[in-house]
Amino acid sequence: MKTEQVSRLVCITGIGAGDRVGHGGFLFDNLIFPLLLRKVYADKNRQEALVRDSGLDWVLVRPSVLNNKPSRDTIRALTDLSSFHGGTISRADVARFALDQVRDDTWVHRSPLITW
Repeated sequence: MKTEQVSRLVCITGIGAGDRVGHGGFLFDNLIFPLLLRKVYADKNRQEALVRDSGLDWVLVRPSVLNNKPSRDTIRALTDLSSFHGGTISRADVARFALDQVRDDTWVHRSPLITW
């Protein structure tokens, strides 16, 4: 990326990655995550570490549980998850938020959780 003078990297990881463990709601945190996604999220954590150490301007987008519902006008981007315990967001809204980060500096070097 540096050779091609690309300075921005926007990656989509997940609600249980990095320091966001334990905020997916009871079903996700206690059944889905440990039984089905443990290895997937270990890989996401490695991905996040590589991105952070890349020297690029990065944004790590962590969507809540994905759904196929239509896009909404409002997306909440959170860094304080102390009162957040589960939520959903459409794939279309995740795509829109990720594309917005290519030119918007608001979340550079940060890892927002996005949800409705």
